[in-house]
Amino acid sequence: MLLRPLPGLVLAASLAGSLGAPAARAQPDAPPVAAPQQPVSAERLPIKLRRLAALLAQDGAVRIVAFGSSSTEGAGASSPAMAYPALLERDLKERLQIGASSLRSVTVINRGKGGDTSEAMARRLVRDVLAERPDLVVWQTGSNDPLAGVPLERFVELTRAGLLAIRATGADVVLMDQQWCRKLSGLQGAERYGEALHALAAELGVPVIRRHALMQSWISHGLMTPAQMIGPDGLHMTDAGYRQLAKAAAAQILVGAGLIQPSLARN
Repeated sequence: MLLRPLPGLVLAASLAGSLGAPAARAQPDAPPVAAPQQPVSAERLPIKLRRLAALLAQDGAVRIVAFGSSSTEGAGASSPAMAYPALLERDLKERLQIGASSLRSVTVINRGKGGDTSEAMARRLVRDVLAERPDLVVWQTGSNDPLAGVPLERFVELTRAGLLAIRATGADVVLMDQQWCRKLSGLQGAERYGEALHALAAELGVPVIRRHALMQSWISHGLMTPAQMIGPDGLHMTDAGYRQLAKAAAAQILVGAGLIQPSLARN
């Protein structure tokens, strides 16, 4: 069966050429949430992920693509089931009370590839992301570009074009910024890519999962030690780190869908 052309495919296609150890203190699970039966005031719960909110309100099937590099693929995890996309699917199902007999469904597709820069992700955006016809894309990016020497301006150009291509299909999109780790912290200029990602997100009104700040807060609040959060290579997260990341991502996604208050998102 032929797929109908997706808006934004031409734009996206043009890009192709151009813890092992347990946490120090367990974090309590957030309570489950359900889609509101009546519309909720936009002043109280602003909705940034409108497609997702509409599908959940209708008990629809939700397809999420986790797009990114090794942090999405699951480098450092003990198994694919401990990569953050798999844990995100589990956490969302638990929070949304999705069981075998539920009308709702949530599927998270892992499209992470280790070592990918913005250049490499642009080349596979159509095949690995848009072809899946996602309702939401969680795009983790900005870590490998400074490591590989991709010019900052090129990173911004490709990320902006990718965001616009995703949105042109009608899908929602959320960005995820750099991890907080020794390898990136010691690289001069790496922080500029994170700053550029946040500036671009503000410009386009894209929510951001602030992984860098979250990881710092987990340390400062005693949820885990750096060694429990980041593996021996000084770059990739452990099972415990991915577990915390999935919880935070699930909470922020539900905030974006207007299902929980920002103040109740447990990170």
